[in-house]
Amino acid sequence: MKKSLALKLLEDHLLAGELKTGQEIAIKIDQTLTQDSTGTMVYLQLEAMDPDKIETELSVAYVDHNTLQSDYKNPDDHRFIQSAAEKYGLVFSKPGAGICHQVHLEQFAKPGKSLLGSDSHTPTGGGLGALAIGAGGLDVAVAIARGYYYLKVPKVYQVYLTGSLGPHVNAKDVILTILRKLGVKGGLGYIMEYTGPGLKSLSVPQRATICNMGAELGATSSLFPSDERTQDFLRRQGREEDFRPLAADPDASYDQTLELDLSEIKPALACPHSPDAVKNVEEVGRIPVNQVAIGSCTNSSYTDMMAVVKILEGRQVHPDVSLVISPGSATILRLLSENGGLATMIGAGARILESACGPCIGMGQAPSSGAVSLRSFNRNFKGRSGTLDADIYLASPQTCAASAVLGYIGDPSELPPPGAQEEPENYGPVKSYFIYPTDPENRPKATLKGPNIKPFPKTRPLPSTLKGRVLFKGGDHITTDDICPSNASLLPYRSNIPYLSQFAFKTLIPDFKERAEASPGGLIVAGDNYGQGSSREHAALVPLQLGVQAVIALSFARIHRQNLINSGILPLVFENPEDYKSINEGDLLEIKDLRDQLGRGLVLRNLSQNKDIALSLPLSDREKKVLLQGGYLNYAKTHVPGGKEN
Repeated sequence: MKKSLALKLLEDHLLAGELKTGQEIAIKIDQTLTQDSTGTMVYLQLEAMDPDKIETELSVAYVDHNTLQSDYKNPDDHRFIQSAAEKYGLVFSKPGAGICHQVHLEQFAKPGKSLLGSDSHTPTGGGLGALAIGAGGLDVAVAIARGYYYLKVPKVYQVYLTGSLGPHVNAKDVILTILRKLGVKGGLGYIMEYTGPGLKSLSVPQRATICNMGAELGATSSLFPSDERTQDFLRRQGREEDFRPLAADPDASYDQTLELDLSEIKPALACPHSPDAVKNVEEVGRIPVNQVAIGSCTNSSYTDMMAVVKILEGRQVHPDVSLVISPGSATILRLLSENGGLATMIGAGARILESACGPCIGMGQAPSSGAVSLRSFNRNFKGRSGTLDADIYLASPQTCAASAVLGYIGDPSELPPPGAQEEPENYGPVKSYFIYPTDPENRPKATLKGPNIKPFPKTRPLPSTLKGRVLFKGGDHITTDDICPSNASLLPYRSNIPYLSQFAFKTLIPDFKERAEASPGGLIVAGDNYGQGSSREHAALVPLQLGVQAVIALSFARIHRQNLINSGILPLVFENPEDYKSINEGDLLEIKDLRDQLGRGLVLRNLSQNKDIALSLPLSDREKKVLLQGGYLNYAKTHVPGGKEN
């Protein structure tokens, strides 16, 4: 069979298992990345395993999320992460270096290498031809310490591109168009692989934008070939030696195909409150806008920033609009300062933020009450901005910049086209923010923990009988932002699960913690795509802290399902979707002989309604052992893929 590039890269890294769709395999991990919002848990878990050496070629610990230092909590986390990097031999990226995915693309990602990151937008690296996958923190800790990662072999979804983008169109408009066609579940169980003659018109930064928001499709990863555009990007970054040509076989076989003519793509935007609520800009009318935010790991590249500069040249930000801009890396910020782009932004009335995630993850720049905020980010879930009643729209940097000038959400074609944005001949990457590992003999023996850093909650042995009340019944597409809210006031507590547990499900109900304490060992019931969004394992650790034993849903998002298993929480699925409707909050549920039935069909008894409900819990042999052993950390300490246990 002629192979897709995705299957070739999986085959290159295969450690155990068989490359058959749906089968669980173990792959070798070459590189990892973490960021500070998820990183504290990763390094606490790594410390619990305490390896003599790391098993990756490169692991980088970034600080880019919780950079607001209003008290000791965030800087204490940064100090802990730096001390863990020093102890175990990782590269530490100081605050100010930039957003992890943008910096990694510029400085470290390599075609053909596997990259695992504790951030759902890690597939950004697929724009460079890397097999880049987002995962929960414990999976990344295991990859650092043991060198492997388990996943089910995905299907491969071919996106066949023709034509080239018009003068007002950005790669963001491409991925928004795909989201409009496929929805937030359209990539679930797939690697999205981009092919076709239209590839040649897309630069690596444009490809990275498309791969980045493949996470919003629910995809395992997204991938472009490594070709002459890849080689050109690496040359400009001063690392052409990292180039390796990679492509699918001619006439490769794919499970699904979507054909897209780039020349037909129009400026688009995602309407509140989902990345797939997409319309063309011309369809929505002139909605007055209060705030515009440009940046994030999706659209903070040099070419994105220069497109904004060209639109702002000789113009002023509308009096009713606050425009904030976050360049993606120190390298980009330095280039903008050298070429006058920064002066143009400031002269137009923009506020320049540091090179960090900032408002994308709710760290500052919350909109005013009931405001309309237009953002070049990747998610617009309700409340994620820090303002629950704000309407958040997602669009390209060009649409954002034009709207900031016009005062309403407008098509950038209403202004003269800015012209093509060329990459610099030499990026001159800034490396002064990196602290590289020292000789193993000189590394510290201990990490530095502040008072806000608490141990992660312990998993519990799987009981023979599961019995508990339904603490909460939710609908479809409950996000990890709903389960564990993310905003400027809560982000400093990412290393303090007991404190975070007070805010579980606060965007949906006010009293989940009280319910859990009143009914220990409770359960959660939900609809489709439970746990979509961020990879944060906090959305599993917070329920674990509150004694939740299981989640019963119509379906689960990939990363969150694995995070639940890693934490010893059962991700149960309704065999008959109609049974979801029959369960009420407060119902008392029971599953008997759980340990004996694990991995097979289960019968749930609704004791409150005297009714039996069929559930499924499809598990690999490994996942079954993880649950029986009380979580992945216990299992990983002795497991060797494809070999005998230590």
